[in-house]
Amino acid sequence: MTSPRVAVAAPNVAAAEAGVRLASEGGNAVDAALAATLVMMVNEIGVVSPAAGGFVTVQPPGGDPVTIDGWVEMPGRGLPPERFGRGVWDIETEYGGGTTTTVGHGSVATPGALKALDLAHQRYGRAPWHEVVRPAVEIAHSGFPLGPTSAYYLGYTHDIIFGWHEPSHAVVHDKTGAVLTTGSTVVIPHLAESLQLIADIGASALYTGELAELIADDMAEREGILTREDLAAYQAVVRPALTVEQNGWRLATNPPPAVGGVAVAAMLALLDGVPAAGGWTAAELRRLVDVQHAVLGQRLAELDAEDERLLAGRNVLELARAGDLRALGSPSTATVSVVDDSGDACAVTVSSGYGSGAMTPGTGIWLNNALGEQELLAGGVHSLPPGTRLTSNMAPTVARRSHDGAVLAIGSPGSDRIPTALAQTYALFAHGRMPLREAVEYPRLHVRVRSDITVDHEEDLTLPALDLPTRAMPPHSMYFGGVAAALWEPTTGLTVAGDPRRTGATAISSG
Repeated sequence: MTSPRVAVAAPNVAAAEAGVRLASEGGNAVDAALAATLVMMVNEIGVVSPAAGGFVTVQPPGGDPVTIDGWVEMPGRGLPPERFGRGVWDIETEYGGGTTTTVGHGSVATPGALKALDLAHQRYGRAPWHEVVRPAVEIAHSGFPLGPTSAYYLGYTHDIIFGWHEPSHAVVHDKTGAVLTTGSTVVIPHLAESLQLIADIGASALYTGELAELIADDMAEREGILTREDLAAYQAVVRPALTVEQNGWRLATNPPPAVGGVAVAAMLALLDGVPAAGGWTAAELRRLVDVQHAVLGQRLAELDAEDERLLAGRNVLELARAGDLRALGSPSTATVSVVDDSGDACAVTVSSGYGSGAMTPGTGIWLNNALGEQELLAGGVHSLPPGTRLTSNMAPTVARRSHDGAVLAIGSPGSDRIPTALAQTYALFAHGRMPLREAVEYPRLHVRVRSDITVDHEEDLTLPALDLPTRAMPPHSMYFGGVAAALWEPTTGLTVAGDPRRTGATAISSG
């Protein structure tokens, strides 16, 4: 069987090359996306790890699109009430303009990303699983240069988040105690062996195997609430993707109960046909601001109960599709996008939050602090019943064009800027018919809804007169996300675009 060619957009060169390598070894777009994701779980330290949560959206050549939900859950099964509310403390950092988050073993949620990757491979992959994991094992074994995104983040957090737990401190500091800088060689003890277990037996190694035992034991000793029962009970969930049909494209994104895809779909429903050609006109920019204000004003991410989010999400979409703006008025991630020339598309977005600072001894695996992302748990760090999926703004997205079978994969990091970055890029590409790379690089805005409302924008985007206050930022500001997009068209072949707002890499396999 001839191997398909792939286009890969990923956070770094090693991840992009891993995706191309899988295609050369007989894999498809899904295999390539999973391999790239596993590599970035190794070398995007401080941003994401194997104990992350995430989502995988797949458009198979001959079927309907799905999203595999591997997002984090509230842990604590089997624990008495007095165990909750412990093992956590708040820290403040100047990262991102000022952030308060909760760290410690008690901030760790049940991770799900590896289960989602494994399930995506079982359903849609073509290469053997151990080959998909192999590039990550090799990089973990040999070491890797610290990338600029990780170095920038560690510059703010190396002590207050990653310095309090000795196994973690030893990785991010040199022998003199100084934080590692861009280009420093990083070797994480035990991580290659942990990944080899995952390569040999699958994601179950983290949930019921030796790694699960090590994690649960460390949690019990340090007032964490993640238990063996939580890990063993976790299951990735396959959901029909949330779809929007416009301009001959069928876009598929992350469905409820997550809120990121809902926001993308709602914005695009309200932006149908806008922009009409190329970039935004003054009137179209006013419409874009109104749409973002309307959708983000719903504040869906503040709802805690899964059923409430599901109902709220459906209501937003119904209102958005009716075009009633008046009715609508009211942490660190990493992404990979891959398409192949057989018509597969796969987008993956994963996150470990800001990081708990805990690294389970003997594993080399940093643990998430999803329970400490205060913007996502309005009721407090341990406020949800065990087993509840947390909310998420992530929205890995794929699309297929009806008349010729062209496919697009697109995703972005950026917290609440994820939906606005994706909606603007997709609208410019599909509605305005702007070339993909130009659409990714085009200046952006974001309506920031907090206690007050401000239109943040890149200064090279000239805004018309608005009724809301504005805040200008430098061109290609990291604040506005980092869209990774890959496209296959039957007539022109493979195209890939990385966002200059973030350090990233792109690659296309050879014929």
